[in-house]
Amino acid sequence: MSSVMSVNAKKTRSSHVEMALFGIYEIAKVLTTPLHLETALDSVLRLLSSFLDMSDGLIVLLDEHSEPELAVGADFGDNSVDQLFGRIPERVFGQLVTTRMPLVVQNVATEPMFAGSAVAHGRKSDQICSFVGVPIKDRDQVIGTLSILRDSADFSGYALDTDVRFLTMIASLIGQTVRLHRLLAHDRDHLIADRNRLEKALAASSGGERRPVEVAGIVGDSPAIKAVLDTVRIVARSKTTVLLRGDSGTGKELFARALHDLSPRKDKPFISVNCAALPESVLESELFGHEKGSFTGALAQRKGRFELADGGTLFLDEIGEISPFFQAKLLRVLQESSFERVGGGRTLNVDVRVVLATNRNLEEAVAKGTFRADLYYRINVVPIFLPPLRERSSDIPALAREFLRRFNSEHDTKLEMTDSAMAVLGACRFPGNVRELENCVRRAATLARHTRISGDELACRNDQCLSAMLWKEPPAKTPPGYVPLPLGNGNACPPNCSAKGGEEEPQLERERLLEAMETAGWVQAKAARLLGLTPRQIGYALKKHDIPLKRF
Repeated sequence: MSSVMSVNAKKTRSSHVEMALFGIYEIAKVLTTPLHLETALDSVLRLLSSFLDMSDGLIVLLDEHSEPELAVGADFGDNSVDQLFGRIPERVFGQLVTTRMPLVVQNVATEPMFAGSAVAHGRKSDQICSFVGVPIKDRDQVIGTLSILRDSADFSGYALDTDVRFLTMIASLIGQTVRLHRLLAHDRDHLIADRNRLEKALAASSGGERRPVEVAGIVGDSPAIKAVLDTVRIVARSKTTVLLRGDSGTGKELFARALHDLSPRKDKPFISVNCAALPESVLESELFGHEKGSFTGALAQRKGRFELADGGTLFLDEIGEISPFFQAKLLRVLQESSFERVGGGRTLNVDVRVVLATNRNLEEAVAKGTFRADLYYRINVVPIFLPPLRERSSDIPALAREFLRRFNSEHDTKLEMTDSAMAVLGACRFPGNVRELENCVRRAATLARHTRISGDELACRNDQCLSAMLWKEPPAKTPPGYVPLPLGNGNACPPNCSAKGGEEEPQLERERLLEAMETAGWVQAKAARLLGLTPRQIGYALKKHDIPLKRF
């Protein structure tokens, strides 16, 4: 008989352990999901109810002064959280916080601490209510409590010691989650304050007269590019993290170098890394370095890019392409400015200004869970949106002349662009942006038969423009803050461009004007910036095409 009881006891313990492991797994999944803290804690209590058969549950979080900051309840009656919080005596919570130890009350009706409480009254004589509470800790500090109530007519069936161990593990997971949320909230407040300070500095500087910012390699004097350079000039003064957003080919590395050259770090190293070009294992060694013998082929100690950029600027391009696993490692470096080499145990501290760039929609990636929300807030301190070439079309002639000048210098030639060639280039939308324009100019210069390049020699006038093949494709999604100006069904140069002498077809010009006005909410100054024109030119164009203004 005793052997049968022993077997049953072992089966019961085994089922309890299995249930506890499954419960921890499910609760850990909830706590690692990017949810609002109150929502996550509510989900935890609901999961606990399915594993522990409890009647009531309560999680209380304390602030830095040990005062209740947040209470989340899972009372399955009609009571609110405040009512449930009031049903449990304050001295019970006080004992959990003071002793930092779990508290188990087998029957609250006979426990002096519950005397006079709502929990101890209104129950049948054969119904027992038990209480189990555990402290929630952040390292050695108690930051809250997790407690449950259970009703039963037969109390002897419950193994409260098993419940205590289970709840203690859950409280540990909750403590880590709360710590992460609070660190993230503190970080976010700090970053918002930095951004507000920089915005105020930019607004203050925009009120007075200042000389234009000139940066090597950046060509253009359109309003869009001037606005970006003004922002770069202000932001370069600090060591705040900068995120460059924009389409591929807009010159992110040039603007990253501009941030470095205009900063107090200009005499220190500028290091650039393309994160998308390296596998994750290689990227880790590339950024953090490695010790001799840390992996096959590590024949000597090697410094990483963070270490090499100490005192200067590190530019991380295509940051949206790194894996979630590596995102966690990068977050730690950005947050604490410290790291260990691969295979090493010594922590290295660096002073590096980090500039990052991406053409991905990070907000969408965060919503899908492919990009960490905490890393997003860390790198999105000062976002700078680089305008696509279609929003700075007035810069196309200057850019084309600069690219042709570089070609002449490299090949010892004396080629020139005719007005007809400039007109054809000005009518194209260039979805590949500045990079595509440079390729277009170089191709025409390479194939030129005379010293003057005419419009008929350009690829788009000979049905050889690759962008024309992509013209019917929908434009790629752009990050928030961009205002695209589509032409027809896409952004590329349409096949057989009809631009002659710098003039567009009237219908095409009218469509572009209408689209710009619609995009700008019928604000003429904004539409002018989109088209690279002046507000006065926009006014003339509206009259020319007899377009009535819409008032809202």
